[in-house]
Amino acid sequence: MSGTDMHPTPATAVPASSWRRWSLLVPVLVVASAGLVAAHFSFEGDSFQNCRYLGPSTRMYVTAWAGPVCALAALLLLTSLRSGARRRGQRPGAAWQGRVAVVAVCLVPVLLLVQLAALAWLYEPDPSGGHDCSGLAQVLDPVAAGPLA
Repeated sequence: MSGTDMHPTPATAVPASSWRRWSLLVPVLVVASAGLVAAHFSFEGDSFQNCRYLGPSTRMYVTAWAGPVCALAALLLLTSLRSGARRRGQRPGAAWQGRVAVVAVCLVPVLLLVQLAALAWLYEPDPSGGHDCSGLAQVLDPVAAGPLA
């Protein structure tokens, strides 16, 4: 066994620009997360049909859960790309791709707050209290409405 056999073969080096290409996925994930929030709120009309409460639709559940997943994926991707670049002795903030990714991730906390509020709203009980048309039965029911004075 020679002296060169004892050294392990070096791993294939990752090109210096690979983290730059991958960091462009961060703003894409943030935009997708924002789009999912907008889509979720646009599906709000799915809950009622012909004055009957149907509950949240499947697409409301999908968009409510996919939004935070995209936001957290953007945050984790940026963190791992930056730590990988620093391990290789690179400065991720020096390239424009890294700066764009950091700016995009600054929106993630706001998006997560809105998305968590949307998730909480999604799992709330029936807002009409079991009566259709968001409590219209209380107006039509003289006992529930109370005496008219």
